[in-house]
Amino acid sequence: MDYSQFLYMKEELSLIAVILILFVVDLFTCPDHKGTAPKLPTRSLTLPAVILLTIHTVINLFPGAPAEAFGGMYQYAPMQTIIKAVLNVGTLIVILMAHEWLKREDTSIKQGEFYVLTLSTLLGMYFMISAGHFLMFFIGLEMASIPMAALVAFDKYRHHSAEAGAKYILTALFSSALLLFGLSMIYGTSGTLYFDDLPEHITGNMLQVMAFVFFFAGMGFKISLVPFHLWTADVYEGAPTAVTSYLSVISKGSAAFVLMTILTKVFAPMTAQWQEVLFWVTIASITIANLFAIRQQNLKRFMAFSAISQAGYIMLGVIGGSAMGMTALVYYVLVYLAANLGVFAVISIVEQRSNKVEINDYNGLYRTNPKLAFIMTLALFSLAGIPPFAGFFSKFFIFMAAFNSGFHLLVFIALINTVVSLYYYLLIVKAMYINPNEEPIPAFRSDGYTKLSLALCTLGIIALGIASCIYQGIDKFA
Repeated sequence: MDYSQFLYMKEELSLIAVILILFVVDLFTCPDHKGTAPKLPTRSLTLPAVILLTIHTVINLFPGAPAEAFGGMYQYAPMQTIIKAVLNVGTLIVILMAHEWLKREDTSIKQGEFYVLTLSTLLGMYFMISAGHFLMFFIGLEMASIPMAALVAFDKYRHHSAEAGAKYILTALFSSALLLFGLSMIYGTSGTLYFDDLPEHITGNMLQVMAFVFFFAGMGFKISLVPFHLWTADVYEGAPTAVTSYLSVISKGSAAFVLMTILTKVFAPMTAQWQEVLFWVTIASITIANLFAIRQQNLKRFMAFSAISQAGYIMLGVIGGSAMGMTALVYYVLVYLAANLGVFAVISIVEQRSNKVEINDYNGLYRTNPKLAFIMTLALFSLAGIPPFAGFFSKFFIFMAAFNSGFHLLVFIALINTVVSLYYYLLIVKAMYINPNEEPIPAFRSDGYTKLSLALCTLGIIALGIASCIYQGIDKFA
């Protein structure tokens, strides 16, 4: 065996090193079975996690030459480095915003478990992104899904978290079964599962159309597309807020990238068929999610339907199957990451300090916590696509990619839905600045880690819309 092939997997290997180091550090910072004091202070584990993940991101920031390993099962392309770096930044922000929650007395000994599980999911996404074979893809998918179920149920002594974990793992298993059923049909009609070999065997016969439907149903669950979205609101509400933020951005972004890769590589001969399916699913996702978001009072459920709608917008980049669409997709995920994590960072710190997550609870927030209200407003404006924030430019580029691919009606419907989304995002802004509240959320100061996460999100919301070099840099590798 040529062990030099492992050198092509430097991103995966360095992430495994980070996981192992954190595991060993956690081993010596947790109390033993007799309940004696830990050898090192448990609170120190957040800083090593942040430092190690930052180093990992920096040393893997620059793309290399295309390569493949293990007979083509693992494939490397420069664009994969870009999307992995985006996921790294998002994971780093999630770790920062989770610090306040992990300091709780009943979760303090679980810090190591949280970091190891979170980075294990990220490792699964790495393998999924770099897969050149459906078995490698499925291994990565499950490596990402199973630890995610543990994260959703992390607050197991709280009823909603345990319920959310059970719902997530059951629906994940069912969606994986559908996806595997589709893969078995692909193998049965082609005799191979290599992405590069499959296009010459894909003829668009009825069995392969069914195979695509089952495969897309499995991926639709991961991305929260309608009609595979019914788990989303309950899981988002029940999961810890830091986990919800991770699920809404990192998991969704990686799955969308992989879906586009497989559609353009494997199912290229069936482009007309999968574009028609994606056309109606995108319309349903954006429209239905917007209508349901208007009715929500719980902020986490509200953000769940917002995430479903944003998934529909992401599909505008996928449907054309073009290089412009790939660039727009990655850029959209990056901008969405900054805005969505900014909203969840505010929700998380407010929840920890006041235990309030209803929209009405935010009435008058500007009077007691003006900085948090301002950051929340910036993030919501970016999600709504209001200029000059980065969300406006991400929507512009993703609309342009779909329009140039000939989907004029789809872009028009998406534009109408953007106006609808502006209404329900402004409901929160109205609550913070206009609605009266005799007992508003009391004033408080955030911890340093939360401040840093909020600063990074704010920087992203503003800078990503100004620095055109970021979009151009992504486009160079598309």
